[in-house]
Amino acid sequence: MQEAIILVGGKGTRLRPLTNHTPKPLLGVAGSSFIRHQIAKLMDAGVEHVVFATSYLASLFEEEFKDFTRELKISYAVEEVPLGTGGAIRNAARLLDGPADASVLVLNGDILSGVDLNALLERHAEREAEVTLHLTRVPDPRAFGLVPTDGSGRVLSFLEKPKTAEECVTDKINAGCYVFRRSVLDAIPADREVSVEQETFPQLVARGGRVFGHTTDDYWRDLGTPLAFVHGSADLVTGKAASPLVGRPAEALVHPTAVVDPTARVTGGSTIGPRAVIGAHVVVEHSIISGGVTVGDGARIHESVVDHDSSIGSESVLREVVVGCHAHIGAQNELPAQLRLSCGIRIPAQGVRVSGTAVACPTIH
Repeated sequence: MQEAIILVGGKGTRLRPLTNHTPKPLLGVAGSSFIRHQIAKLMDAGVEHVVFATSYLASLFEEEFKDFTRELKISYAVEEVPLGTGGAIRNAARLLDGPADASVLVLNGDILSGVDLNALLERHAEREAEVTLHLTRVPDPRAFGLVPTDGSGRVLSFLEKPKTAEECVTDKINAGCYVFRRSVLDAIPADREVSVEQETFPQLVARGGRVFGHTTDDYWRDLGTPLAFVHGSADLVTGKAASPLVGRPAEALVHPTAVVDPTARVTGGSTIGPRAVIGAHVVVEHSIISGGVTVGDGARIHESVVDHDSSIGSESVLREVVVGCHAHIGAQNELPAQLRLSCGIRIPAQGVRVSGTAVACPTIH
Protein backbone atom coordinates (compact mmCIF):
# COMPACT_ATOMS: atom_id res chain seq x y z
CA MET A 1 0.00 0.00 0.00
CA GLN A 2 1.39 3.40 -0.99
CA GLU A 3 1.01 5.91 1.84
CA ALA A 4 1.51 9.66 2.18
CA ILE A 5 1.65 12.39 4.80
CA ILE A 6 0.53 15.96 4.10
CA LEU A 7 1.78 18.70 6.42
CA VAL A 8 -1.19 21.01 7.02
CA GLY A 9 -0.61 22.32 10.54
CA GLY A 10 0.57 25.89 9.80
CA LYS A 11 -1.44 28.99 10.65
CA GLY A 12 -0.91 30.63 7.26
CA THR A 13 -0.16 34.03 8.79
CA ARG A 14 1.06 35.48 5.48
CA LEU A 15 -2.41 34.91 4.01
CA ARG A 16 -4.41 36.63 6.72
CA PRO A 17 -7.27 37.55 6.92
CA LEU A 18 -8.21 34.61 4.66
CA THR A 19 -6.74 32.18 7.18
CA ASN A 20 -8.39 33.74 10.22
CA HIS A 21 -11.17 31.19 9.91
CA THR A 22 -9.84 28.66 7.40
CA PRO A 23 -6.54 26.72 7.32
CA LYS A 24 -4.48 27.61 4.27
CA PRO A 25 -4.84 24.17 2.58
CA LEU A 26 -8.64 24.48 2.77
CA LEU A 27 -8.79 27.80 0.92
CA GLY A 28 -10.43 27.71 -2.49
CA VAL A 29 -8.06 27.37 -5.45
CA ALA A 30 -9.39 26.92 -9.00
CA GLY A 31 -12.80 25.82 -7.81
CA SER A 32 -11.78 23.39 -5.04
CA SER A 33 -9.97 23.54 -1.74
CA PHE A 34 -6.23 23.29 -2.36
CA ILE A 35 -5.98 20.13 -0.27
CA ARG A 36 -8.41 18.38 -2.63
CA HIS A 37 -6.12 19.15 -5.58
CA GLN A 38 -3.29 17.49 -3.64
CA ILE A 39 -5.42 14.49 -2.72
CA ALA A 40 -6.44 14.02 -6.35
CA LYS A 41 -2.79 14.08 -7.44
CA LEU A 42 -1.81 11.57 -4.75
CA MET A 43 -4.61 9.22 -5.75
CA ASP A 44 -3.50 9.42 -9.39
CA ALA A 45 -0.08 8.26 -8.15
CA GLY A 46 -1.63 5.20 -6.49
CA VAL A 47 -1.72 6.46 -2.89
CA GLU A 48 -4.29 4.53 -0.84
CA HIS A 49 -3.73 6.01 2.63
CA VAL A 50 -3.14 9.67 3.54
CA VAL A 51 -2.34 11.04 6.99
CA PHE A 52 -3.01 14.72 7.58
CA ALA A 53 -0.52 16.25 10.03
CA THR A 54 -2.84 18.89 11.51
CA SER A 55 -2.73 21.50 14.25
CA TYR A 56 -4.39 24.86 13.47
CA LEU A 57 -8.20 24.52 13.20
CA ALA A 58 -7.64 20.78 12.91
CA SER A 59 -11.33 19.80 13.08
CA LEU A 60 -12.05 21.59 9.80
CA PHE A 61 -10.06 18.96 7.87
CA GLU A 62 -12.31 16.20 9.16
CA GLU A 63 -15.33 18.36 8.29
CA GLU A 64 -13.98 18.86 4.75
CA PHE A 65 -13.66 15.12 4.13
CA LYS A 66 -16.53 13.71 6.18
CA ASP A 67 -18.47 12.83 3.01
CA PHE A 68 -15.45 11.85 0.91
CA THR A 69 -16.45 8.70 -0.94
CA ARG A 70 -13.39 7.91 -3.05
CA GLU A 71 -11.28 4.80 -2.41
CA LEU A 72 -8.87 6.42 0.02
CA LYS A 73 -8.20 5.91 3.70
CA ILE A 74 -7.73 9.22 5.53
CA SER A 75 -6.24 9.54 9.02
CA TYR A 76 -5.70 12.64 11.17
CA ALA A 77 -2.69 13.23 13.41
CA VAL A 78 -3.28 16.31 15.56
CA GLU A 79 -0.24 18.21 16.81
CA GLU A 80 -1.15 19.37 20.34
CA VAL A 81 2.08 21.36 20.88
CA PRO A 82 4.53 22.77 18.29
CA LEU A 83 6.73 19.94 16.99
CA GLY A 84 8.41 21.50 13.94
CA THR A 85 8.36 19.87 10.52
CA GLY A 86 10.21 16.76 11.69
CA GLY A 87 8.10 16.34 14.80
CA ALA A 88 4.90 16.76 12.82
CA ILE A 89 6.03 14.08 10.35
CA ARG A 90 7.01 11.74 13.20
CA ASN A 91 3.65 12.34 14.90
CA ALA A 92 1.81 11.46 11.69
CA ALA A 93 4.02 8.43 10.98
CA ARG A 94 2.59 6.56 13.97
CA LEU A 95 -0.66 6.21 12.00
CA LEU A 96 0.99 4.63 8.95
CA ASP A 97 0.32 0.98 8.18
CA GLY A 98 3.41 0.06 6.13
CA PRO A 99 6.56 -1.81 7.20
CA ALA A 100 9.94 -0.24 8.08
CA ASP A 101 11.26 -0.46 4.53
CA ALA A 102 8.15 1.07 2.89
CA SER A 103 8.38 4.32 0.92
CA VAL A 104 6.29 7.18 2.27
CA LEU A 105 5.49 10.35 0.33
CA VAL A 106 5.53 13.57 2.38
CA LEU A 107 4.10 16.81 0.97
CA ASN A 108 4.00 20.36 2.29
CA GLY A 109 0.39 21.51 2.32
CA ASP A 110 1.00 24.82 0.54
CA ILE A 111 3.07 23.87 -2.52
CA LEU A 112 1.56 23.67 -6.00
CA SER A 113 3.83 21.39 -7.98
CA GLY A 114 3.84 19.60 -11.31
CA VAL A 115 6.35 16.96 -10.23
CA ASP A 116 5.59 13.41 -11.39
CA LEU A 117 5.13 11.54 -8.10
CA ASN A 118 5.47 8.13 -9.72
CA ALA A 119 8.83 9.13 -11.23
CA LEU A 120 9.93 10.42 -7.82
CA LEU A 121 9.02 7.11 -6.19
CA GLU A 122 10.79 5.15 -8.93
CA ARG A 123 14.03 7.12 -8.55
CA HIS A 124 13.86 6.64 -4.77
CA ALA A 125 13.59 2.88 -5.23
CA GLU A 126 16.30 2.69 -7.91
CA ARG A 127 18.80 4.47 -5.67
CA GLU A 128 17.80 2.49 -2.55
CA ALA A 129 17.57 5.90 -0.91
CA GLU A 130 16.70 6.65 2.68
CA VAL A 131 15.31 10.04 1.67
CA THR A 132 14.69 11.56 -1.75
CA LEU A 133 13.92 15.27 -1.98
CA HIS A 134 12.24 16.91 -4.92
CA LEU A 135 14.48 19.84 -5.85
CA THR A 136 13.59 22.72 -8.14
CA ARG A 137 15.67 25.48 -9.69
CA VAL A 138 14.84 29.13 -9.04
CA PRO A 139 16.17 32.24 -10.80
CA ASP A 140 17.11 33.95 -7.53
CA PRO A 141 17.97 31.45 -4.79
CA ARG A 142 18.80 34.08 -2.15
CA ALA A 143 15.34 33.75 -0.57
CA PHE A 144 15.78 30.02 -0.01
CA GLY A 145 18.03 27.48 1.63
CA LEU A 146 20.22 25.77 -0.95
CA VAL A 147 20.63 22.03 -1.62
CA PRO A 148 23.78 21.26 -3.68
CA THR A 149 24.15 17.75 -5.12
CA ASP A 150 26.93 15.80 -6.81
CA GLY A 151 26.83 14.31 -10.31
CA SER A 152 24.84 11.30 -9.15
CA GLY A 153 22.22 13.44 -7.45
CA ARG A 154 23.44 12.70 -3.93
CA VAL A 155 22.84 15.62 -1.57
CA LEU A 156 26.09 17.17 -0.36
CA SER A 157 24.78 19.62 2.22
CA PHE A 158 21.92 21.87 3.32
CA LEU A 159 22.91 25.53 3.26
CA GLU A 160 21.23 28.52 4.88
CA LYS A 161 19.88 31.37 2.76
CA PRO A 162 22.88 32.93 0.98
CA LYS A 163 23.69 36.57 1.75
CA THR A 164 26.07 37.20 -1.15
CA ALA A 165 26.35 36.12 -4.79
CA GLU A 166 29.44 34.08 -3.93
CA GLU A 167 27.38 31.99 -1.49
CA CYS A 168 24.93 30.99 -4.25
CA VAL A 169 26.75 27.74 -5.04
CA THR A 170 23.62 26.25 -6.65
CA ASP A 171 20.18 27.31 -7.82
CA LYS A 172 18.57 24.15 -6.43
CA ILE A 173 16.17 24.45 -3.49
CA ASN A 174 13.98 22.12 -1.46
CA ALA A 175 10.62 21.96 -3.26
CA GLY A 176 8.64 20.63 -0.29
CA CYS A 177 7.99 17.09 -1.52
CA TYR A 178 9.87 14.05 -0.23
CA VAL A 179 10.01 10.27 -0.18
CA PHE A 180 11.12 8.75 3.13
CA ARG A 181 12.00 5.21 4.03
CA ARG A 182 9.57 4.48 6.86
CA SER A 183 12.40 3.59 9.27
CA VAL A 184 13.83 7.12 8.89
CA LEU A 185 10.51 8.60 10.01
CA ASP A 186 10.39 6.31 13.01
CA ALA A 187 13.88 7.44 14.08
CA ILE A 188 12.87 11.13 14.36
CA PRO A 189 12.63 12.09 18.07
CA ALA A 190 9.03 12.11 19.25
CA ASP A 191 9.44 14.10 22.46
CA ARG A 192 10.59 17.50 21.19
CA GLU A 193 10.44 20.00 18.34
CA VAL A 194 12.48 18.88 15.33
CA SER A 195 13.20 20.53 11.97
CA VAL A 196 13.82 18.15 9.07
CA GLU A 197 15.59 20.92 7.13
CA GLN A 198 17.98 21.91 9.93
CA GLU A 199 18.37 18.68 11.85
CA THR A 200 17.07 15.44 10.28
CA PHE A 201 18.40 15.89 6.74
CA PRO A 202 21.81 17.38 7.68
CA GLN A 203 22.39 14.61 10.22
CA LEU A 204 21.60 11.95 7.63
CA VAL A 205 24.04 13.53 5.17
CA ALA A 206 26.74 13.89 7.84
CA ARG A 207 26.64 10.19 8.70
CA GLY A 208 26.79 9.20 5.02
CA GLY A 209 23.10 8.35 4.67
CA ARG A 210 21.61 7.79 1.26
CA VAL A 211 19.96 11.18 0.71
CA PHE A 212 19.31 12.12 -2.91
CA GLY A 213 17.80 14.99 -4.82
CA HIS A 214 15.38 14.52 -7.71
CA THR A 215 15.77 17.75 -9.68
CA THR A 216 13.12 18.77 -12.22
CA ASP A 217 12.04 21.85 -14.10
CA ASP A 218 8.37 21.10 -13.50
CA TYR A 219 5.93 23.81 -12.48
CA TRP A 220 6.42 24.88 -8.85
CA ARG A 221 4.90 27.62 -6.71
CA ASP A 222 4.75 28.27 -2.97
CA LEU A 223 1.21 29.56 -2.30
CA GLY A 224 2.16 31.23 0.98
CA THR A 225 1.55 34.87 -0.03
CA PRO A 226 -1.62 36.47 -1.45
CA LEU A 227 -0.06 37.26 -4.83
CA ALA A 228 1.37 33.76 -5.19
CA PHE A 229 -1.96 32.33 -4.07
CA VAL A 230 -4.01 34.09 -6.75
CA HIS A 231 -1.44 33.32 -9.45
CA GLY A 232 -1.34 29.65 -8.48
CA SER A 233 -5.11 29.44 -8.79
CA ALA A 234 -5.01 31.25 -12.14
CA ASP A 235 -2.28 28.93 -13.42
CA LEU A 236 -4.48 25.91 -12.71
CA VAL A 237 -7.40 27.46 -14.58
CA THR A 238 -5.32 28.50 -17.61
CA GLY A 239 -3.43 25.21 -17.77
CA LYS A 240 0.02 26.44 -16.80
CA ALA A 241 -0.28 24.07 -13.84
CA ALA A 242 -2.22 20.81 -13.84
CA SER A 243 -4.71 19.17 -11.49
CA PRO A 244 -7.00 16.18 -12.03
CA LEU A 245 -9.83 18.38 -10.71
CA VAL A 246 -9.52 21.07 -13.38
CA GLY A 247 -10.85 20.59 -16.89
CA ARG A 248 -9.64 22.15 -20.11
CA PRO A 249 -7.59 25.37 -19.90
CA ALA A 250 -9.76 28.46 -19.82
CA GLU A 251 -9.65 32.20 -19.17
CA ALA A 252 -11.99 31.84 -16.21
CA LEU A 253 -13.70 29.29 -13.99
CA VAL A 254 -17.22 30.42 -13.14
CA HIS A 255 -19.43 28.42 -10.76
CA PRO A 256 -22.77 27.41 -12.34
CA THR A 257 -24.72 29.31 -9.67
CA ALA A 258 -22.81 32.57 -10.18
CA VAL A 259 -24.36 35.40 -12.21
CA VAL A 260 -21.98 37.31 -14.50
CA ASP A 261 -23.30 40.23 -16.55
CA PRO A 262 -22.68 39.73 -20.30
CA THR A 263 -20.71 42.99 -20.44
CA ALA A 264 -18.33 41.94 -17.64
CA ARG A 265 -14.83 40.68 -18.51
CA VAL A 266 -13.45 37.83 -16.38
CA THR A 267 -9.97 36.83 -17.54
CA GLY A 268 -6.49 35.68 -16.59
CA GLY A 269 -7.60 32.46 -14.93
CA SER A 270 -9.93 34.16 -12.45
CA THR A 271 -12.44 32.10 -10.47
CA ILE A 272 -15.97 33.18 -9.59
CA GLY A 273 -17.49 31.28 -6.68
CA PRO A 274 -21.02 30.02 -6.03
CA ARG A 275 -23.84 32.59 -5.83
CA ALA A 276 -21.47 35.45 -6.68
CA VAL A 277 -22.95 38.34 -8.69
CA ILE A 278 -20.73 40.26 -11.11
CA GLY A 279 -22.22 43.50 -12.40
CA ALA A 280 -22.12 45.29 -15.74
CA HIS A 281 -18.77 46.33 -17.24
CA VAL A 282 -16.83 44.79 -14.34
CA VAL A 283 -13.25 43.64 -15.00
CA VAL A 284 -11.89 40.71 -12.98
CA GLU A 285 -8.33 39.66 -13.84
CA HIS A 286 -6.05 37.07 -12.15
CA SER A 287 -8.35 37.13 -9.12
CA ILE A 288 -10.42 34.93 -6.82
CA ILE A 289 -14.00 35.99 -6.12
CA SER A 290 -15.41 33.69 -3.46
CA GLY A 291 -18.96 32.51 -2.83
CA GLY A 292 -21.73 35.01 -2.18
CA VAL A 293 -19.67 38.05 -3.25
CA THR A 294 -21.36 40.95 -5.04
CA VAL A 295 -19.33 43.19 -7.36
CA GLY A 296 -21.00 46.43 -8.44
CA ASP A 297 -21.11 47.86 -11.96
CA GLY A 298 -17.85 49.12 -13.39
CA ALA A 299 -15.60 47.79 -10.63
CA ARG A 300 -12.12 46.57 -11.53
CA ILE A 301 -10.40 43.80 -9.59
CA HIS A 302 -6.81 42.79 -10.43
CA GLU A 303 -4.66 40.10 -8.74
CA SER A 304 -6.86 40.20 -5.65
CA VAL A 305 -8.87 37.89 -3.40
CA VAL A 306 -12.36 38.78 -2.16
CA ASP A 307 -13.48 36.37 0.55
CA HIS A 308 -16.99 35.02 0.86
CA ASP A 309 -20.13 37.12 1.39
CA SER A 310 -18.42 40.47 0.80
CA SER A 311 -19.48 43.29 -1.50
CA ILE A 312 -17.46 45.58 -3.75
CA GLY A 313 -19.14 48.85 -4.70
CA SER A 314 -19.55 50.18 -8.21
CA GLU A 315 -16.49 51.69 -9.92
CA SER A 316 -14.16 50.62 -7.12
CA VAL A 317 -10.64 49.50 -8.04
CA LEU A 318 -8.66 46.73 -6.27
CA ARG A 319 -5.06 45.85 -7.13
CA GLU A 320 -3.23 43.11 -5.19
CA VAL A 321 -5.74 43.47 -2.35
CA VAL A 322 -7.09 40.88 0.08
CA VAL A 323 -10.63 41.50 1.31
CA GLY A 324 -11.79 39.45 4.29
CA CYS A 325 -15.18 37.79 4.53
CA HIS A 326 -18.42 39.75 5.16
CA ALA A 327 -16.69 43.03 4.27
CA HIS A 328 -18.30 45.95 2.45
CA ILE A 329 -16.31 48.23 0.17
CA GLY A 330 -18.41 51.20 -0.91
CA ALA A 331 -18.55 52.71 -4.38
CA GLN A 332 -15.63 54.48 -6.03
CA ASN A 333 -12.90 53.32 -3.66
CA GLU A 334 -9.34 52.84 -4.94
CA LEU A 335 -7.52 50.28 -2.84
CA PRO A 336 -3.73 50.24 -3.26
CA ALA A 337 -1.48 47.22 -3.58
CA GLN A 338 -0.67 45.09 -0.52
CA LEU A 339 -3.76 46.31 1.37
CA ARG A 340 -5.47 43.69 3.54
CA LEU A 341 -8.95 44.38 4.84
CA SER A 342 -10.16 42.59 7.95
CA CYS A 343 -13.24 40.41 7.99
CA GLY A 344 -16.42 42.43 8.45
CA ILE A 345 -14.84 45.82 7.76
CA ARG A 346 -16.97 48.54 6.14
CA ILE A 347 -15.49 51.29 3.98
CA PRO A 348 -17.87 54.06 2.85
CA ALA A 349 -18.08 55.29 -0.72
CA GLN A 350 -14.84 57.03 -1.73
CA GLY A 351 -13.44 56.24 1.74
CA VAL A 352 -10.04 55.17 0.39
CA ARG A 353 -8.65 56.69 -2.79
CA VAL A 354 -5.23 56.98 -4.38
CA SER A 355 -6.34 59.81 -6.62
CA GLY A 356 -8.26 62.88 -5.44
CA THR A 357 -12.00 63.10 -4.91
CA ALA A 358 -14.47 65.67 -6.11
CA VAL A 359 -17.02 64.91 -3.39
CA ALA A 360 -17.85 67.95 -1.27
CA CYS A 361 -16.66 67.96 2.36
CA PRO A 362 -19.63 66.95 4.55
CA THR A 363 -18.28 68.77 7.61
CA ILE A 364 -19.77 72.13 8.53
CA HIS A 365 -16.92 74.62 8.90
